Amino acid sequence: MSHYAGHVQVVTSEHKGVRRGVTITAACSVSDNPPTVLVCLNNSNLSNDVLFESGFFALNSLAAHHEALAGAFAGFGKLSAEERFALGTWRTLETGAPVLDDALAAFDCRVVDRKVTATHTVLFGEVLALHMGPKQPALIYLDRGFRTL
Repeated sequence: MSHYAGHVQVVTSEHKGVRRGVTITAACSVSDNPPTVLVCLNNSNLSNDVLFESGFFALNSLAAHHEALAGAFAGFGKLSAEERFALGTWRTLETGAPVLDDALAAFDCRVVDRKVTATHTVLFGEVLALHMGPKQPALIYLDRGFRTL
């Protein structure tokens, strides 16, 4: 799967006062009516329970300059959640999920379906709000490394 290029994104949520964010490349558009996206999350990470239980999430599409933020949310450096979120400026839209101010795009979603398959859970989210950041080169992950497009 390392040969499959993907746009680097951070999925975020907050549940009972606990914020969670994780770097992923497994996300895509599902439908435009209603606007729906999906994200795939590894079941082995117990911290992902915040994303599974909250009922909402934000999908933040990263730009090339977000490489350090992507690495932090991927677990490089073993930073705490508070330290990871301190690397960016965040806001909330409709659901209360953290949205990155300068993301290329951030989709604020309500979970409408959930499927478990193999090692991952797929969350389907109806987009309730959209935030568009400045146009910049996108951050891509390919061959186990970050690239720009």
